[in-house]
Amino acid sequence: MRVGILGYGNLGRGVECAIKQNSDVELAYVFTRRDPSTVKILTPGVPVVSVSDIENYKDKVDVLIICGGSATDLPKMTPEYVKYFNVIDSFDTHANIPTHFANVDKAAKETGHIALISAGWDPGMFSLNRLYANCILPEGNDYTFWGKGVSQGHSDAIRRVNGVKNGKQYTIPVPEAIEAVRNGENPTLTTRQKHTRECFVVPEEGADLAKIEQEIKTMPNYFDEYDTTVHFITEEEFARDHAGIPHGGFVFRSGVTGWEKEHKHVIEYSLKLDSNPEFTASVIVAYARAINRLHGEGVNGCKTVFDIAPAYLSPLSGDELRAHLL
Repeated sequence: MRVGILGYGNLGRGVECAIKQNSDVELAYVFTRRDPSTVKILTPGVPVVSVSDIENYKDKVDVLIICGGSATDLPKMTPEYVKYFNVIDSFDTHANIPTHFANVDKAAKETGHIALISAGWDPGMFSLNRLYANCILPEGNDYTFWGKGVSQGHSDAIRRVNGVKNGKQYTIPVPEAIEAVRNGENPTLTTRQKHTRECFVVPEEGADLAKIEQEIKTMPNYFDEYDTTVHFITEEEFARDHAGIPHGGFVFRSGVTGWEKEHKHVIEYSLKLDSNPEFTASVIVAYARAINRLHGEGVNGCKTVFDIAPAYLSPLSGDELRAHLL
């Protein structure tokens, strides 16, 4: 399978690394909005091409992996490039998924291509586990916890505060809330009871630290509904202790069975990730394999992880899967 990467940031590099670990996948091209001569990739011999020339490569790429941001890039890019390629993205603005799906589905069907949107771990693997668990335990409650990990959106928000030179924010599940769910207590939890937020801030010289802390803690839509801790650190401490992009989380379904609903069950799926973008990229590459196969069977239109049978993700044959994993 010949893959093209559009966008070479953290996620694009993660896709490149994932391709190296899949022997049936080849990186054919990297497409960029930057000057191609300034983009240095890891794979020897692979051309870096300006996105302005991308249409010339539509017959040379089996799946185009679009590594853009969900806020402004993917709503425009995925419906546009599915006109020329089979595509996959990691669109993660949950509330806007139905609209994004409809736009991509229309464009894909008009040109006979296939797309898969919102591949990753949430949405993605967490979504699958919520669906499986709801089907198995129809009477119950869902709980999703994120972290401990870096929230890139919240980190960007604190870096916009006046007087902040650099900053990173970690989302942290409240241990007591997780234990209550794990014990089958079915708690009703507020936003504040589920997660806390911890900020590590490098202030500009002479900045008003109290003002920065107050502005962060009261920021609407980001921190005002959470118990938030702000730590002021040096640039050296930031570089030493906060260079990575870890993340993870938990999905629970707590439900009951039995004629009198007398038996409790808890389904738990968890992730602990050293690198959020590299894990997301690994999910994307597996689903790229799936949509390439489906396109070979004549399937087109937009899909999500809900629509893909697990066997399509694996390079193994059906016989091998049944012999070793079933």
